[in-house]
Amino acid sequence: MTSNRVSRRIVLQSSVAATAWLAAAPAIIGRAEAAVMKMRCSSSLPNDPKYANGRVYYDNLVKSLKANGLGEQIEVTFFPDNQLGQEIDVINSVKLGVIDLMVSGSSISANLVPLVGTFDLGYLFTSFQQQTKAFDAGAAKPIEAALLKGASIHIIGWAYNFGARSVLAKKPVKTPEDLAGLKIRTLPNPIITECLRLMGAAATPLAFGEIYTALQAGVLDGLEHDPPTILASKFYETAKHYALTQHIFSPLAVYFSDTSFNRMASKLREGFLDAANKAAVDTRAHGLAVEKEALAALVEKGVTFVECDKEAFRKRVLPQTDNFIKTRPEAKAVVDLIRATQA
Repeated sequence: MTSNRVSRRIVLQSSVAATAWLAAAPAIIGRAEAAVMKMRCSSSLPNDPKYANGRVYYDNLVKSLKANGLGEQIEVTFFPDNQLGQEIDVINSVKLGVIDLMVSGSSISANLVPLVGTFDLGYLFTSFQQQTKAFDAGAAKPIEAALLKGASIHIIGWAYNFGARSVLAKKPVKTPEDLAGLKIRTLPNPIITECLRLMGAAATPLAFGEIYTALQAGVLDGLEHDPPTILASKFYETAKHYALTQHIFSPLAVYFSDTSFNRMASKLREGFLDAANKAAVDTRAHGLAVEKEALAALVEKGVTFVECDKEAFRKRVLPQTDNFIKTRPEAKAVVDLIRATQA
């Protein structure tokens, strides 16, 4: 009898323990899953580890996260080539917290907060090195604050697009007159569209993912972009004349959703932001080096570089900045600081 009572007591205790474990299991499993923060990072460019700035930045970010001891706590999955949608849709998804990270030029976010368009003004920057000095002096701070306030998006790193934006066309372009009537693709961004219009082109806003087929079909006569992007996306297959107008030195921004920012524990966030910034610095160095390689590779692909009258284009575009400041006086301090910065 004693043995039976002991057996029943053991069974009952085991059952209670099992029931308690099952009740606690979801919380335990939840804590285990929460230990790894999973994020998605989007880029419109191809998955090219050398010439595509999105992939280069992602690789640098993963490396920096590991160096900061966060490789097991933060898992970032990369989605290149518009896999998560066209850029205008992705930047809105970052705003809403649906997508965590986006690597793209500053231009796309000007659709949400027009002040960001300051950085797209034609011939505002003279080089990427000058841009970095201006940003270090505080020129980017008002833009970052406006984007956070107006769209709930943080910029957690500034890098470079891999070269200045210049015009690739199906015919040689040496002067503004040569651009007349040519349908040149621009970002769906009013500032860049206006810049190309002032330069003389029939500026044609179009999503990045539609450029190649539009060139093939004759809907476009060309586009404006940096050398590595032209190489990585094979735009040289449909247009062979590259005029180095260098009308825009577009900064590359690393966008981070405020929703994702706020769901991070403070210690984790501190290490992540540090890694994100280090990755941006590494990406800058890569971009400067790879632009030269891309230019040489384009020559091998049959692209002809056109000696253009850059000063003629600059004079045509000059009124754009004054008109922009009249519309948005808050941009004046940013423009003045950039212009006062020497490379």
